[in-house]
Amino acid sequence: MHTRELGLMDFAAAYSLQERLAGDVYRGESPETLLLLEHPPVYTIGSGGDVGNVLDSAVEVRRINRGGDVTYHGPGQLVGYPIMDLSQRGRDLQRYLRFLEQVLIDTIADFKVAAFPVAGKTGVWTGRGKIASIGIGVRRWVTMHGFAMNVVNDLIPFSMINPCGMANCPVTSLGAETGAQITMEEVRSHLSARFQELMDIWLPLSTC
Repeated sequence: MHTRELGLMDFAAAYSLQERLAGDVYRGESPETLLLLEHPPVYTIGSGGDVGNVLDSAVEVRRINRGGDVTYHGPGQLVGYPIMDLSQRGRDLQRYLRFLEQVLIDTIADFKVAAFPVAGKTGVWTGRGKIASIGIGVRRWVTMHGFAMNVVNDLIPFSMINPCGMANCPVTSLGAETGAQITMEEVRSHLSARFQELMDIWLPLSTC
């Protein structure tokens, strides 16, 4: 797994990069790649999402080809887009989702914060609220999109939507949980290590 740290990147540019990499990975022309970045402020909604979950008519939402409902991205939030070939890793979308959740949970635990999944929902929570969202797209078993972890981002924009389609859903961040000065660099470092470590356990390459 190759990791690329892209800093602050426009959503459209990141989407275009994902499209290109997904095609290259499918054709065997590029290694599987984890893109780690931040976005300028943007709201996105999955292909089956309900625009009724946008509470402010002034909010412009981009509909994209992932699962899940509406969410917000902005500076200080760590976004991860794994471009992986699941045809070589078991072809199990539910296991892939649980793998992403575990990567996030273990990364957050590195900062002494207890996080957990919620039965019947996708994402990661703490006792204060939702701290990370997950929404994936898969084409020819190659993954796109991925996860967004609130690190030190402004949480107010979430009040303009029902995050991930959930009304009255409290939202939190790693910085709010710890009350400490946390840098994006150290969170990226921990997440990259956890991703590589758990990938070999949860999604080993097929030997057939």
